[in-house]
Amino acid sequence: MNAAVPLKSVIDPLPLNVATDRVPRQPLLQLSGIKKSFASGTTALAGVDLAIRPGEFVSLLGPSGCGKSTLLKIIAALAMPSAGTIDWPQSPHDSAKGAEPALSFVFQEPTLLPWRTAAENVRLPLMLAGINKQEARERTAEALDLVGLAAFANQHPRQLSGGMKMRVSIARALVTRPKILLMDEPFAALDEITRNKLNDDLLKFFARQHLTVIFVTHSVYESVFLSSRIVVMSSRPGRITSEIPVETAYPRTEEFRTSPAYNERCRLVSAALRMAMHAGDRAP
Repeated sequence: MNAAVPLKSVIDPLPLNVATDRVPRQPLLQLSGIKKSFASGTTALAGVDLAIRPGEFVSLLGPSGCGKSTLLKIIAALAMPSAGTIDWPQSPHDSAKGAEPALSFVFQEPTLLPWRTAAENVRLPLMLAGINKQEARERTAEALDLVGLAAFANQHPRQLSGGMKMRVSIARALVTRPKILLMDEPFAALDEITRNKLNDDLLKFFARQHLTVIFVTHSVYESVFLSSRIVVMSSRPGRITSEIPVETAYPRTEEFRTSPAYNERCRLVSAALRMAMHAGDRAP
């Protein structure tokens, strides 16, 4: 590859008939020219253009400080961009009219209420939404069963392991039946065995619930295992330098982690990340 050619320009766009053949062409979410500056003068994001199609599993990968979490918060309307537009083409409202897409957010920490049981924590967003008690109980039981915690519904967070707490957090996000699941490094603090198990389970939830996932990670290996597309970002300020498809079809098993296709894609993503970090070093 000619080193003078930007990596983004030579990576093929996501093939719609390979990793996620259910993905239609019309975006679910369209970000255009997103910029985020803070009062301190720091510019976290500059000129981010990104389209997310239904059924995709997109990972945002980049060094610390590149604006991955900030971008996720902007999508969730937990932060406002300084410039640019956020459109939901499949929503009856456009961004100017305040579209309210169905999305859920899983944070880096489980953020569970310690005085509530697992079931009560999962049920909380349904209570806030005014869902009747019977339906809320049924959907809570369904979500806990989906993440393998049906037997722990009455346990409090202090009685659960770190991985189990994160499962409760994921169940709480899934119980609202979102179209988009936003995940901000949810497994970063877990040991490798637990992390790999939750990666496996996350792909099962992804397939079973017909989700669209935007996943923030620092891990090349995690991003390749999970994603249909990897968006690599540079720092200072954050911008997209490459978008890399992962063509291997779902479901993905442990065999994929040791396959030549996985190793080749990890090498490509690692190279893209190194180039992104150098691009950040050269940025003004």
